[in-house]
Amino acid sequence: MKNLFFSSLFVAVVASACTQPPAASSSESPNKPPALSSIREDELREDIFTLAGDDMRGKRAGTVDELRAAAWVAEQARQAGLKPAGDDGTYFQFFPLRRKQVAEESKLQVNGQPLTLWEDAWVTSPVAGNINNAPVVWLKSLADTTGQDFTGKVVAMSLQPPATLPAKGMSLWGYRYILSALRQQATTLRSQGASAIVLVSDSMAEANLAFAGHGFEEGTYQLEDAANNQYGSSTPLILVKQKFASNLQQAQAKITAAINVNSYVYPSINVVAVAPGTDPELRDEYVLFSGHHDHDGVGVPIDGDSIWNGADDNASVSVALLAIGRAWTQSLGKRSALFVWHGAEERGLFGSRWYAEHPTVEKESIVAVLNGDMIGRNAPDSAALLGAIPPHRNSTNLVNMAMQANEQLTKFTVDTSWDEASHPEGWYFRSDHLPYARAGIPAIFFTTLLHPDYHTPRDEPKGIDISKLARMTQWMYATGWAVSETAERPDVDPGAKLER
Repeated sequence: MKNLFFSSLFVAVVASACTQPPAASSSESPNKPPALSSIREDELREDIFTLAGDDMRGKRAGTVDELRAAAWVAEQARQAGLKPAGDDGTYFQFFPLRRKQVAEESKLQVNGQPLTLWEDAWVTSPVAGNINNAPVVWLKSLADTTGQDFTGKVVAMSLQPPATLPAKGMSLWGYRYILSALRQQATTLRSQGASAIVLVSDSMAEANLAFAGHGFEEGTYQLEDAANNQYGSSTPLILVKQKFASNLQQAQAKITAAINVNSYVYPSINVVAVAPGTDPELRDEYVLFSGHHDHDGVGVPIDGDSIWNGADDNASVSVALLAIGRAWTQSLGKRSALFVWHGAEERGLFGSRWYAEHPTVEKESIVAVLNGDMIGRNAPDSAALLGAIPPHRNSTNLVNMAMQANEQLTKFTVDTSWDEASHPEGWYFRSDHLPYARAGIPAIFFTTLLHPDYHTPRDEPKGIDISKLARMTQWMYATGWAVSETAERPDVDPGAKLER
């Protein structure tokens, strides 16, 4: 019944795309956000418990669950009075993702013993391969590779810690550890001709396979029209659990593998809506409010929970944009307000990359991008603004507007340290403002930063500080209003570069 409801909703939103109610303009002071009272905690709470509820199944890009979430967002935008601004008079902008996955019928055996895919062994990238009872060359360390030629051979060894560990306390530390270790060993072994590589997980990798394994199982994504549509090496790289080490170390150890890969194009989707401006000279310019509606989907259970809801990341901003849209349609600004809920952000900023290259308005008419990602957690009075200091700041004018709005209204203690080039997270480069900044558009990034539930099934609506979410929403709204009402558009700083 739920699937039927959302399918009907998707059709209804498309059909009603051009039947929006008119909105009145404001007669209040141009420097004061006129509709703050429209940003209501009860509506934010109701929206986030729906969008990040279990029924949405984590909204993973490349699945029908993401489309279901997009349909819901579009319907809420319609009800808020926002007009469609996607393709062909709709709220939607579809874009093609090339997805590759290891096929479920793939088989792995060590010494004739079957290994269960995604439980005992993980094919770490979707690379097809057929290995027929091939002998295993066991290495004790990478030092054993000196002077060796492994052409046509299956090489196995224990996973070695990466030479450079992820920074202490860094988010998703175990996941980064696994990827770094795999990359380090695979690069060496592939360069010496190995036809397949089997690595036995160490205790650190084994303790962190929930997230990494989920990613391996889901496969790889790329924009279909990407100039370089390549997916790395053609050498299968397989990670197995520690309990199989002794099997691989046997003198006559042999491996059989039939790894098949499914490759297909699947749509992801941006939801795009607009509130038209009132000023004849400025209404063809746009303040773009940005967020993403996707997350990690259904994955490996952690403490019995297999739905990675993504309440803070990033349903918090998705519902904030709906609230800003309701406020904006009650009192229209001089410039138009453009709202883009991006798809496939978690897979590689694909929705924002696509929109920045295929905007539904003239790219030059976008005067500023106000992006948000994770705005509902941590201490009540703490927040961060990225793109606020060098080397990531590209518009001092825009930053000043945001800081002034906070000083006059929301009064957060603003942390800009995550903008520093030395910060290990590289957080500036991990959200949807980035493609716009790279396109030379003034852009800033509102966030309340990471927390222990980041990218786990524990990121659920009950963990959101609704009061703080409302204040962050007000901050984004007030900043956008200032951009809308200021006669001169924010400048891009001379010589601005995105350097770390």
